[in-house]
Amino acid sequence: MNPENSNIEEFKEVDLYPEVIEGVDIDLAVKNSLLFSKIDDKIYILLSKESMSDGFNLLSKLELDFPIAFLDADSFQRLYHRFLELKTDKELSSSIDTESESELLDEDISLSEFLQTSSDILTSEESAPIIKFVNSLFYQAVKKRASDIHIETHEKRGVVRYRIDGVLHKHVDLDKKIISLVISRIKVISNLDISEKRIPQDGRTQIKIAGKGLDIRVSVLPTYHGERVVMRILMESSEIPTLNELGFTQNLTNKFNKLLQHSHGMILVTGPTGSGKSTTLHTFLQTVATNDKNILTIEDPVEYKSENINQIQVNTKTGLTFAAGLRSILRQDPDIVMVGEIRDKETAEIAIQAALTGHLMLSTLHTNNTAAAITRLIDMGVDDFLISSSLLGVLAQRLVRKLCPVCKEEDELPKDIKDEFNITNGAKIYTSVGCAKCNFSGFVGRRAVGELLIMDDEVKVMLKNRMNDFEIRDAMKNKGMKLIQEQLVELLLAGETSLKEIIRVGLKD
Repeated sequence: MNPENSNIEEFKEVDLYPEVIEGVDIDLAVKNSLLFSKIDDKIYILLSKESMSDGFNLLSKLELDFPIAFLDADSFQRLYHRFLELKTDKELSSSIDTESESELLDEDISLSEFLQTSSDILTSEESAPIIKFVNSLFYQAVKKRASDIHIETHEKRGVVRYRIDGVLHKHVDLDKKIISLVISRIKVISNLDISEKRIPQDGRTQIKIAGKGLDIRVSVLPTYHGERVVMRILMESSEIPTLNELGFTQNLTNKFNKLLQHSHGMILVTGPTGSGKSTTLHTFLQTVATNDKNILTIEDPVEYKSENINQIQVNTKTGLTFAAGLRSILRQDPDIVMVGEIRDKETAEIAIQAALTGHLMLSTLHTNNTAAAITRLIDMGVDDFLISSSLLGVLAQRLVRKLCPVCKEEDELPKDIKDEFNITNGAKIYTSVGCAKCNFSGFVGRRAVGELLIMDDEVKVMLKNRMNDFEIRDAMKNKGMKLIQEQLVELLLAGETSLKEIIRVGLKD
């Protein structure tokens, strides 16, 4: 094969995954920087201009009939590292075949000791391959700003995925044997039973990366093809954003500051799972936390570790529910109380009594908008006059991913969206593409949008007149409350996010 006479294509800024070619030794291919991948459903031989002589030397010894292409340096490096992971996967599989599983599981002790002695996982060189692999999962998760690590077992393979900015992204595919060993090691460092594979297990572990300690909550669940693990990376109080950093409008931020100056009453934050409710509550707490305040929280789980706040973890096995914990907290002379979530009538009633008796109470509810939180409390069996007396305000919020400014492209606005939201014909919108700068997701970071319902005299009258949540919300909109949907459309027209993203977040709610 004569490369000089070939018309070689070049691909730039592509995100590729390895293809294994029959008869080609992976070790040899990686060593000579000769890689293979699919582009537009066609397998290509891929080379880097920096190391093409090694690649062409090996290629001359192989009888392959695939088109050749060059990759830019970044794209080649990404694919090269994925081939290295594949090579490691192969090496681990062969080591499993030559050693008994019990011998390998004995190494769990060394990993447990390794992490429990607070060793920094970046400085540990002399580790077994599985240990290195598990450590690299944590390191990559932190590097990519992931909130969760998912390890899943399927029929023939396993997969590791990271949740970044609220959306899952595949990290790597692995052999099923490797997945089971990775799960065993995670169980050991989380003080879980490695021999028990039939029932769900929950645990915690701590790791240290680049001098920074991380708390990790671990959940193991048996599925049809084997166990799956989800690890939530819990944040330090130093990572809690300030009120201005949350991304809400300045007008909303000023209203939050006024609400938080009250010495008693209840503030609720609502929204679906993953909409940033816990982060907002902890930001509120840090805003009001001073040396003269006694602040207690009961959470499930404790997602942010705070030095200046007393935090209690729900434990249903021992009977420490939200309601039981809240009762105990009220005997601890608190000034400010935060309850992770109001789930039932008992917790709601205790929280409202606390708000009425001189405590500032913060909590969350799972509803889609502000007015629905009021009707939800009534549905739980709370009297409307108690809600009127205790509730200060309700914030409904969402988190919206921001488009990568480097690669976003202009998009077409559908006619039905134009008509529904009265958008002018000349409006420009953008869509996500994906490039090296945004890790090929098309988005960089998130910002919060929210609507705030202040419990003023007008709302109290509406509540007394038994108006439903739609009527209350409409009345508040006419009074000037900006709805979440309106703010999502504003972000779209400002070119900050895409149409698909605002529909995902709740444009049609």
